[in-house]
Amino acid sequence: MNPEPFLQIDRVIHEKGRLAIMSLLAASPQLSFTEMRDTLNMTDGNITAHVRTLHEAGYVAVTKAFHDSRPVTTYALTAAGRKAFTTYIDLLEQIVRQTRPQ
Repeated sequence: MNPEPFLQIDRVIHEKGRLAIMSLLAASPQLSFTEMRDTLNMTDGNITAHVRTLHEAGYVAVTKAFHDSRPVTTYALTAAGRKAFTTYIDLLEQIVRQTRPQ
C-alpha cells in the first residue's frame, strides 16, 4: 500500500465538522448560517469555530448583510476551497482504490 495519499490529506478539511461544512457548501452556491446550523444539527459555537478555521485557510468566503433590518451571514466556497475539496475527495478515492481487493 502506498502511504502517500494519507500523508497528503488536508487536515483542515479532514476534521468531521469541517468536512460536513465543506460538503454542504460544495453542493450549494451559498448558505446562510441558519441553514448550515439546522442542516448539520450543529451548535452556533461549533459552526462559528469551524467556519473561522475554513475562512482563515481561504476555503470559505463569509458575507455579512442585512435582510429586513436583520443581520444575515452567508457562506460560500472560494475557488481555493473548491479546489482543496476536490483534491481531498480525489485523495480519498485513491485510498479506497488501494484498499479494495483486486
